[in-house]
Amino acid sequence: QVQLVESGGGLVQPGGSLRLSCVASVSIFSFITMGWYRQASGKERELVATITVGGSTNYADSVKGRFTISRDNAKKMVYLQMNNLKPEDTAVYYCNRDGPFGVWGQGTQVTVSS
Repeated sequence: QVQLVESGGGLVQPGGSLRLSCVASVSIFSFITMGWYRQASGKERELVATITVGGSTNYADSVKGRFTISRDNAKKMVYLQMNNLKPEDTAVYYCNRDGPFGVWGQGTQVTVSS
């Protein structure tokens, strides 16, 4: 059984920061690469960051240098620190496995606007 619960989104001005959190009720969490995805209105969902069990990270070019993904295997949590936010970062953000499960959480809305 997979349950993913994201939180931490909100309204922020350009240049601001947010930290997203995800609780992943996944029995195999400690064995899988996790990621953060986002879906802007009218666009397809895209993968923006991944983190392996060992902590190796990878980022989409659009967020590289601004976003940092991290995880706590003991707590089964994944985080996304987002700095220097831009209006084009506005989207609903989701966590899931890299190569996602067929189940998604409700996501958390991030809106970057002045």
